[in-house]
Amino acid sequence: MLRTLRVRNLALAENISVDFEPGLNIITGETGAGKSILLGALALILGERADKSLIRTGEEQCSAEALFELANADEINRALEELGLPPCEEGQLLLRRTVKVAGGQNWVNDALVTVQALRRIGEELVDMHGPHDHQSLFRPEAQREILDAFARTEKVCEAYREAYDTWRVLLERSAVLEADEKDAAQQVDLLTHRVKEIEVAALTAGEEDAVRQEHAVVGNAHRILELGSQVTSALTGEEASAFQAFVSTHHALEELSRLLPAAVAWKREVADLATRTQDLGQTIQADLTRLEADPARLDWLDQRLATYQRILRKYGPTLETVVQTLCVAQSRLNDLRTREEQLAEISGRLSEAFSAVKKRGRALSERRRASASELAEAIAGELEFLGFPGSSFTIGLREEEPGPSGMDQIEFGFAPNVGESMRPLRAIASSGEISRVMLAIKAVLAAQDRIPVLVFDEIDANLGGGMGHAVGRELAGVAVRHQVLCITHLPQVAVHGTAHFAVVKEVSEGRTLSRVAPLRSPEERVEEIARMLGGTDSRATLAHAKDLLLRARSRSVD
Repeated sequence: MLRTLRVRNLALAENISVDFEPGLNIITGETGAGKSILLGALALILGERADKSLIRTGEEQCSAEALFELANADEINRALEELGLPPCEEGQLLLRRTVKVAGGQNWVNDALVTVQALRRIGEELVDMHGPHDHQSLFRPEAQREILDAFARTEKVCEAYREAYDTWRVLLERSAVLEADEKDAAQQVDLLTHRVKEIEVAALTAGEEDAVRQEHAVVGNAHRILELGSQVTSALTGEEASAFQAFVSTHHALEELSRLLPAAVAWKREVADLATRTQDLGQTIQADLTRLEADPARLDWLDQRLATYQRILRKYGPTLETVVQTLCVAQSRLNDLRTREEQLAEISGRLSEAFSAVKKRGRALSERRRASASELAEAIAGELEFLGFPGSSFTIGLREEEPGPSGMDQIEFGFAPNVGESMRPLRAIASSGEISRVMLAIKAVLAAQDRIPVLVFDEIDANLGGGMGHAVGRELAGVAVRHQVLCITHLPQVAVHGTAHFAVVKEVSEGRTLSRVAPLRSPEERVEEIARMLGGTDSRATLAHAKDLLLRARSRSVD
């Protein structure tokens, strides 16, 4: 469950902290008071797009933080492991997000993460439904997802998709080979030349740098030998060299060491310097002896560098790109030369692959058909409870050509009233009707939904007060298995909450801000319900509010 939500400097929320409870959490308040700020902050934490315009005027950043307490953290821990993050400790998960004028940061249990990581984790935690989400029910894909969720088709869908992907890859490969028939000879000539040119060049990693270094040496060989001779002469020459100076110094120190004990160490150091100078001179001389001003070698180096420049300019700009170009050309050349053999081989595999698609597609269809009537009956039962007595709900499946999601065209049908003909769900004009259909579907799926927190933002929009009690009871029923957060304007819905929070707008030090007050006492709830009914200045309204709360409480006990 969502234990705590904290919001700072987001729109009208300067500093809000809300501790939610298990069950049905009701959020109410006047229009514009800032109710949706709470859900906006939660959406932000769950990876929704950040709108910098929501940062409170005069501030550099806004932040939102959510603490979840999970009775079973297995799903979340698997998601955390996929993201390379440590598991929850004692079922606690802390998500934070900061949005700045320039940039922002995200954390999961104090580890910095990407927005994509927040979104991945959020998928396992919260299912949010806004006032317009019911429109998704018009999409065939959404209807298919609902049926698949109820029928638990995950493994069957995965098996079908694997077969479908294999078949599609073969189809695309066959299409490429079929298209190769045109201008095949010309392509073979072009690719053969390209492969031969790159292979003959025989470029290797590191060779170009080595050639450039050797080119610099061979091209300046005369000057190098001249300067090297001067160096060796200065180090170890017969006259006036460093070595001769150290030898003379050593002779002087021989006599000095007999007169001055400290000179013994000096003599050793000079002897060491003389030896090292002689070794250095010999090393330099050996290296210079191997150096030749060979015109033929210089010419080869020139040609090798020219080869690198030509190949990299034509197929580069890097050696990795050249290698990739060679691999692609070799593969295409092999395709063109073995086109007929490959087409024959793929033709046989295509038949087998399509048979596998059809077989697994039929298995998926059977699973869907077996569950469609059961789901339709359950939804119809919930709709009757929500004010559609005698209504009908159907889920039709019609076979179609294999697609990424199966071989079924799925369509929900609804007849709201007795005697009316069944119509596709997309033909329903009333937003109040479709809102209740959405709620009925969520109520049916709630028992199977593994997501712990469900959020409804004015899902009761466009419904009258007469239906409020039914909607409230339905939400309370869903809240038996899930924590539910619900923003509502209907007092008949609000009275069914196990926890109630009122959002109020006030002015402090010349600034407007929103505040969230938990309504813990019966008197506070009565006043808020009375306000929603039309005002708290009437005894009759207060009495009505109290009666609504008592009736809702008695129904929950029943």
